[in-house]
This record gives sequence, structure tokens and C-alpha cells, in this order.
Amino acid sequence: MRYLVTFKATAQPAGPPPADLMEAIFKLGQEATEAGVLLDNSGLAPSSEGARVEVSGGRLTVSDGPFAEAKELISYALYEVRSKEEVVEWTTRFVKLHRDLWPGWEGESDVLRLFGPEDFAPPA
Repeated sequence: MRYLVTFKATAQPAGPPPADLMEAIFKLGQEATEAGVLLDNSGLAPSSEGARVEVSGGRLTVSDGPFAEAKELISYALYEVRSKEEVVEWTTRFVKLHRDLWPGWEGESDVLRLFGPEDFAPPA
């Protein structure tokens, strides 16, 4: 099963992330890659560099960032694992690194299963 994990910051101390946090993130990513479960991951630029495309009332609107949400989407990871429990374990380890190595940082991750061909009935 494939899962998309999004990572959002809700409170972030001033300044860049600590070097030991970045090193720990790299090591965890390397471990997940070597285990064959991490397919892709990346940090995301601030929403001020993005755009939103929206349909409402039959009308298409394009808005430049930043977006008003209090939670800034800062990264994602794409996993292929045997179970939801396995991806939650990898995600928990990632979030714990932030808690333990960056005092004052707060955030959350969403773990979302991706549909695959097995989720759809064959054409009749």
C-alpha cells in the first residue's frame, strides 16, 4: 500500500532548524530508503511562493500565496508499506525527532492512503 504523509508546522521557533535535527532527519530518511519503504520526500517552499486553483459556484479562480491557514505545509513523504501501522510508525519517528531536537516546535502529520488499481472494479 502506498501512503502520502504531509507534515505541517503549527508553531516554529525563529531561525533555521538545528543542525542535529537535520542530521537525524537525513539518517531516518536513509534508513527508510534502505528498508525499501520511502519512495520520495521533499521539503516544500512557503505557500507565499505557490498558487491555489479553486472552483466555486462554477467559477475557476487562481490565487497567489501566501494562504491564510495557520498551518504551513512544509514537507511530504511517499511510502510503500505493508500496513497503515507501519507508515504511522515511520511518521511517528519523524515527528518525534522534531519534538526532541527542536524545542518550541509544534506540528502535525496527516497519513493518507493512495488509491491503486486494486481499489477499482475492472471495467464491465
